Amino acid sequence: MLKEYLDRDIYNLIIKNFNFSDITEIRMRINSNLIIVIKNKKYYLKDNDQNNVKVDRLMLDNFIKRASENSIYAFNENIKNGFITLPKGIRVGLSGTVVTDGEKIVTIKDFQSVNIRIPHFVKNCSLMAFDYIFDGDIKNTLIISSPGSGKTTFIRDIIYQFHQHNIPKNILVADERNEICTTVNGETSLDLGDFCDIYTNCSKKFAFKNGIRSMRPDLIITDELDLENDLDSVMEAINSGVNIIATIHAQDIHQLKKKPSFARVIDEKYFQRYIVLTSDEGPGTLANIYDEKLNCIYYKTR
Repeated sequence: MLKEYLDRDIYNLIIKNFNFSDITEIRMRINSNLIIVIKNKKYYLKDNDQNNVKVDRLMLDNFIKRASENSIYAFNENIKNGFITLPKGIRVGLSGTVVTDGEKIVTIKDFQSVNIRIPHFVKNCSLMAFDYIFDGDIKNTLIISSPGSGKTTFIRDIIYQFHQHNIPKNILVADERNEICTTVNGETSLDLGDFCDIYTNCSKKFAFKNGIRSMRPDLIITDELDLENDLDSVMEAINSGVNIIATIHAQDIHQLKKKPSFARVIDEKYFQRYIVLTSDEGPGTLANIYDEKLNCIYYKTR
């Protein structure tokens, strides 16, 4: 999966010492040890003499050069937002020196580290929650978890479940960062069924407004809702008769309540279901489900 991007010796050490299908992140920071993340546990990559592998400038620059197909400028729209998306949904987070022009971000240069996030397709991880989301009607649903706990994995499987249950609802995926459907040259690595349309690499505002007008969706699925900026688009969709399934960063329902705009969400009853995930048993582990009044209607026993 990453063979064409990583230095050959690094790639060979990884596949020698780890099962690639278990890896969720590869962290490369200049002058620091290379770290492999599996289920939120961190491991040092060892060389053949059992020494920690250190990341140097050449190693990092080689990776970024390959990830950007030897053209940083061609990928600059993504880079200035802090990431590059590779085939199969691999998202490369970037840190370095941010170049600005007034308040406008021009690019990122002098890269200091990358976080290679490897997606996992966990079929049926949303199955236990699916009847709470769809009971003949689609419930507007907000999926909650900390970063890395499987929100994107979960909504990928929700799309799969609509397909598996033969539910002929038009689904529009607003895939702002190309992480959900991992579209390359118009084709996706996921089996999305016969009723799914995708907007990739655009703002939610654009996808919602143009999608409702052009694609006539019954349901919009999107990732990483920003309560400060996206609520008007969500409400416009709901008022147009379109259902919403979205994700948001929060550790649990209590942390979500502390977000400044969440009171508006409750007062105006945007969502009928709130689903809380953990990574206790792998990405997308279902913990709790709440109704529109935040009454707990499902609780995972330990």
